[in-house]
Amino acid sequence: MKLSFHGADRSVTGSCHLVECAGKRILIDCGLHQGSRELDEENAEPFGFDAAGIDYVLLTHAHLDHCGRLPLLAKRGFRGEIITTSASRELARLVMLDAAHLHEEDARYRARKVGHDGASHATNEPLYSTLDAMNCLDYFGRTAIYSQVFEVAAGVHATFIDAGHILGSASIFLQLEEQSHSTSVLFSGDLGNAGRLLLRSPAQPPHAENVVMETTYGDRLHKQLGPSIDEFYEAINETFKRGGNVIIPTFALERAQELLYFLSQGVTQGRLTKSTQVYLDSPMAISATEIFRRHPECFEPATAKLFQEGHDPFALPGLHFTRETAESVAINNIHGGAIIMAGSGMCTGGRVRHHLQHNLGRADSSIVFVGYAAIGTLARRIIDGEKQVNIFGENIPVRARIYTINGFSAHADQAELLAWQKQTSAKRTFLVHGEEGTMKEFAAHLVDTRVEMPGPNQVFEL
Repeated sequence: MKLSFHGADRSVTGSCHLVECAGKRILIDCGLHQGSRELDEENAEPFGFDAAGIDYVLLTHAHLDHCGRLPLLAKRGFRGEIITTSASRELARLVMLDAAHLHEEDARYRARKVGHDGASHATNEPLYSTLDAMNCLDYFGRTAIYSQVFEVAAGVHATFIDAGHILGSASIFLQLEEQSHSTSVLFSGDLGNAGRLLLRSPAQPPHAENVVMETTYGDRLHKQLGPSIDEFYEAINETFKRGGNVIIPTFALERAQELLYFLSQGVTQGRLTKSTQVYLDSPMAISATEIFRRHPECFEPATAKLFQEGHDPFALPGLHFTRETAESVAINNIHGGAIIMAGSGMCTGGRVRHHLQHNLGRADSSIVFVGYAAIGTLARRIIDGEKQVNIFGENIPVRARIYTINGFSAHADQAELLAWQKQTSAKRTFLVHGEEGTMKEFAAHLVDTRVEMPGPNQVFEL
């Protein structure tokens, strides 16, 4: 039995881990590397294994850095079965089709650039196409149900455990048998921040001999949710007093829905004015919100009860869904009093860049960051204090007020990660999905376990 690592190895994105047992090859996730152009290029490199030789993919959740290379896997020969939860299946479809569209757009841009700048480009082909993404959907098979053990293949049993990160997210517990040898591996996936109002907190993990766990926030503690909501409302009200707009770079899955929930509560409680105008300028976030409404089984009981009683916790009087490009462009004519939520959360693409182009240079406006920003992303550069950034070839001065509110994180913080790991009683702990310095700091807190920090394509015997 072997375990190898092919993504998120001493980095935060591109999760992809391979288990070999009883003649079967099982991937846990197959995500995109996100951030710099170098990482974009890394996505097109070989996986480190034969795609055609993979029998199963077990998908922890539908974020792009966990499912975003599945269409490429199928394009390169995968013909096995993808297994995930019902909610993750719906969200992954949305995420992969959106990613394919962006890859096609990027390819068209590179094709236009050839001949104008004299640069040579290795390829003008997209990483994968919309058709590739559609073809990949054919390989989604069985649906996993939280806490129910099922046989993936002879010698391999899996249990999906609620990870509380986004809708449908799971940690995956594998019980492995090969000849006379047996062991267990628990993959954390991305663990949620406990005590949030929409989704349930992560379920208690089982004991496992081996644990593969994320360390995104392994070096810090989050601000409490209550003060973070207070700061969120204060940022909005202060910006409106100055006459500006509030731009929120928003992750389409979970974060957008959570913010809609808080905005709705703010209006209901009188902490935000009833005339507050909110623009959800993200077709993917709009579709994801519709998917959320179909899966109240993932919610905290109080929120699920709201749905059962016919109350929509995402609704508020001044909410506008802007799917069409023309509607998005029209928002730029609004010079004050608007909350504009647009993707992407790290500002690496999507409509938010247009809104930053129009508002980042205005001292009366505010940019509110409410999620993780990887090194190399536009979001991270603004957060780190750059005075000027380039957007669509234009140098934009950073004059807007910048807020970074960490209490909304969908990831567990250091204390929660340590508590989760301790509950597993793992003899061996593999740290992934974190910046290397963060991993080292987190590792220093681990006791009674052998700690590994795998490098790319590194193989371990189980």
